Amino acid sequence: MQYLENADIYYLEHKYHHPDAPFNPFRRYFYHGVDYPDNGLDDGQMEQKLKERFVQVADLPHPVAKAKCFAFVLENMRIDVSPHDYFVGLYNWGRPLRFIMEEWKAEAFRGQERYGQLVKQYTASGTCALWPDFDHVIPDWGSLLTLGFPGLTRRAEAFRNRALTPEQDAFLEGVVLAYRAIEGLLARLAVWAETHEAKAGVAQSLRNLCAGAPQTTLDALQAIYLFFMLCEHVDNYQTRSLGNGLDETLRPFLERDLAKGIPQRQLETWIAYFLKQFDAIGNYWGHPLYLGGTDKAGNCLVSHASYTILRVHEALGLYNPKIQLKVSRDTPKDFLHMAFRRIRDGGGSFVFCCEPAYRAAVRSYGATEEEAVTCEISGCYETRVRGNESSTVVGYVNALKPVLLALRGGFDLDSGAQLGPETDRAPATFEAFLQSYLTHWALIMDNAMEIGTNMYDPALAVVNPSLMYSGTVVGALEKAVDGYAYGCKYNNSSLLNCGFASAVDALMAVKTLVYDQKAVTLQDLEQALAQNWEGAEALRARALACPHKYGNADPETDKLAKRLSDFFTDRVNGRPNGRGGVYKAMLHSARMFVVQGSKLGATPDGRKAGQEESKNASPSVGMDRRGVTALIRSALSLDMAKYPESSCLDLMLHPSAVEGEAGLEVMTSLLYTFMDGGGMALQFNVFSAETLRDAQENPEKYRNLQVRVCGWNVLWNNMSRDEQNAYIRRAEAIC
Repeated sequence: MQYLENADIYYLEHKYHHPDAPFNPFRRYFYHGVDYPDNGLDDGQMEQKLKERFVQVADLPHPVAKAKCFAFVLENMRIDVSPHDYFVGLYNWGRPLRFIMEEWKAEAFRGQERYGQLVKQYTASGTCALWPDFDHVIPDWGSLLTLGFPGLTRRAEAFRNRALTPEQDAFLEGVVLAYRAIEGLLARLAVWAETHEAKAGVAQSLRNLCAGAPQTTLDALQAIYLFFMLCEHVDNYQTRSLGNGLDETLRPFLERDLAKGIPQRQLETWIAYFLKQFDAIGNYWGHPLYLGGTDKAGNCLVSHASYTILRVHEALGLYNPKIQLKVSRDTPKDFLHMAFRRIRDGGGSFVFCCEPAYRAAVRSYGATEEEAVTCEISGCYETRVRGNESSTVVGYVNALKPVLLALRGGFDLDSGAQLGPETDRAPATFEAFLQSYLTHWALIMDNAMEIGTNMYDPALAVVNPSLMYSGTVVGALEKAVDGYAYGCKYNNSSLLNCGFASAVDALMAVKTLVYDQKAVTLQDLEQALAQNWEGAEALRARALACPHKYGNADPETDKLAKRLSDFFTDRVNGRPNGRGGVYKAMLHSARMFVVQGSKLGATPDGRKAGQEESKNASPSVGMDRRGVTALIRSALSLDMAKYPESSCLDLMLHPSAVEGEAGLEVMTSLLYTFMDGGGMALQFNVFSAETLRDAQENPEKYRNLQVRVCGWNVLWNNMSRDEQNAYIRRAEAIC
């Protein structure tokens, strides 16, 4: 179904960056669309004037100073409307306030040189990536859509009219100033839409938002879009879900519009233009939204709105925004099959979030049953208590690195530094070697959490006061404290377990080759790794062929995997952070399976220096040799609910296994098996090695081929050849 006219598609594809020019999706903020009117400052002028403005307000409390600079951007940014789009254009979306964050971060971390040195050392050596996180928030969309931007301003003003400390007053003043600035921007946009050519209904929609809460589906979508653009690109906080989920958020508006006689086709068209914005922006990670779930009364939330959004997403052939489906045994099969068809046909960007495990995970850190049932999906597939939880990512701990540290007595050959205690380099038993590994792994975790608690947590509200997000969180307004740092009921932090299967395989290779078969000594193995297996090709072949690989339902391997998983979760979960919350473990890698792998030397599992590691709860590339059922059994040997931030398994299936209607039932059965066994999040890739090899040699034939990388999809043609080869090796191993 064609929702967008060709001229409109052309406009949208040029709205954020020129589609034919070089584009780096990691730096998406630094591009602009074409033909914006000269009704505000360009980027160079904005930077210069903003720095002058910051000098004027630098001595004010940080929330107030930031709000005044935020207001300056909104008052002076270039804006547009178009007859080819239902959504407004904002030119200066390149995070113009980021220089203020850098200055305040330098101030906040002054005197933290010991921690700062460890951060540099850990990150550079691939041991643990660490940085302060401002990229994981979900506003209380219900507040925005019931109050509107003016209502959020009035609510913040009402809380400010109480007896407050100077710090509390400054915080609420910042929130009020930010929302007043948004109201001012809305007024500018409305006038511009009324005096320039725009699509039918856009000017009235903007007037509705100027007056109060959204009235129509278009109003609601425009409000969500504006919040996203301003929060992520000016306030410097990524908004990690669109709606609470998008179907349930839009459902009352859709029902009301249909009752008023607005055609279903028009509603779908508004949704199509909304979704297309995120495809055009081109975020590498994809932008998330979730559908489905269960309400507090136990009713399945899949509705007419859910089918409508999925149908439009399919018609547009999108992989961005990416979609999470909150699923249970009550989720309609035909709804699941809509998603499975997209995946099977090489399109769509879906993850299946299993409600039983999500509820158990959320309950594990103190949430009520109602909070667990209605929990949100954030980012890739992370848990959040609706409207009442922040969770910062503190560090990505590389589980594979401590294997090398154990081999070398804590010395890191990659960086030339002693990264851990001087442990025994020749332990007599595998259990002793394993204890050395656990000692190094534990120290990395402890150091990461200490840095998060003592260095990052105190700085969050200082470096980047969360003005827009806090304005939606009632608890933050009641306490008059920053919502991201202290204002939620649950102010948590997360620590990620990366390269997990690679670590299991490496340890099992040490056990098998050194201690069981006595095929090599630890010293000779360490020397082979230092030489990147050169001259030890036969030994590497034995390491690669080791029968004890994670992902094959091997009892001995899975027993070790569970032991390691429990060690990580028991050490992390419930550890107090510096904001009155706790740490939550996560079995997730993001891009660290590539980044950390590139910094790591050769490892005992047969991996060569620089090669990628395993990701999420998934096996090392090509090491799952006994089929998908065995892989699921291995993954379920872990207690996935003990990863309360989330855990995810990636499945790869051959197209012949999922053909026709029977193939949809196969995918459904795999999902049910995973869910019934306690699995959390599940992702599918469906393709053959032959197809991938052809796509590598003939990229022009596969412009739309997508690969599920971690919590997002990437176009095959946008991947490096090394990354493509890893997927080909995995596809070759499909049984």
